[in-house]
Amino acid sequence: MKTGIKGHDTDPVSNIAVGYDLLGFALDAPGDEIVVRFREEPGLVITQVTGAGGKLPRAVDKNTAGVAAMALLRHLGEERRGIAMEVHKKMPFGSGLGSSAASAVGAVVAVNELLKRPLEKRELLPFAMQGEHVADGAWHADNVAPSLMGGMIFIRDNETLDVHRVHVPEGLYAVVVHPKVEVLTRSARSILREEVSLEQHVRQSGNLGGLLIGLFRSDFELIRRSLHDHIIEPQRASLIPHFRAVQEAARQAGALGCSVSGAGPSVFPLCPHIPLDGHIGQ
Repeated sequence: MKTGIKGHDTDPVSNIAVGYDLLGFALDAPGDEIVVRFREEPGLVITQVTGAGGKLPRAVDKNTAGVAAMALLRHLGEERRGIAMEVHKKMPFGSGLGSSAASAVGAVVAVNELLKRPLEKRELLPFAMQGEHVADGAWHADNVAPSLMGGMIFIRDNETLDVHRVHVPEGLYAVVVHPKVEVLTRSARSILREEVSLEQHVRQSGNLGGLLIGLFRSDFELIRRSLHDHIIEPQRASLIPHFRAVQEAARQAGALGCSVSGAGPSVFPLCPHIPLDGHIGQ
């Protein structure tokens, strides 16, 4: 069969300053493209990988897209179905924009479409998570869930994938700055301290609650007061050259807040009523 199915999924911004492993939102662009086609020979194969600088493996069990797709196929009892997959990367590794999550999500969406949608989109989340797990060894949905479901997502519990859409106020925009620095998620997680003081916990919890209430009420001033990370950002700021200067410049220019996207090095200011091309994807 020559007809192919394309899965397009956007890159996400995760953590959103005060929601480490708990919050993320999808951007309208960029994103990965996964193309799948039926083939006569049994089994899933990755026939082409582009845009990854030769770094991505084509072995199905080592590629985030391949692992996610195989997890879905096993669940459906279709692991022997002959499928050829192409992976076209639009973002570099170590960008802090959920590149591996986008590949995993694109793969399960494309395979699900090819098989005539046996599952609803939300039901694809556990299988995309298995692909993401290959990339950084952790189990957190703040990249995968927004990439799959769009918009802003709050993860109440990562283990059970208890995820929920959060209201995005009209006129809220994200500007993403991507410096030419690579920060791998595994490395960025390894530098984090396991201990959090009671004072840090209380201040961070207050800001997370304030951010969520501000989003639901479209209260930009409450959002502004809440976008202050007391735990993760101070530990990762040194990984990004001139981060503090960029953060201060964004605030001086009117941003509600500015923090690290995911593990970095990408930086995102959240901005009110500025029609740039980084609108939070719905």
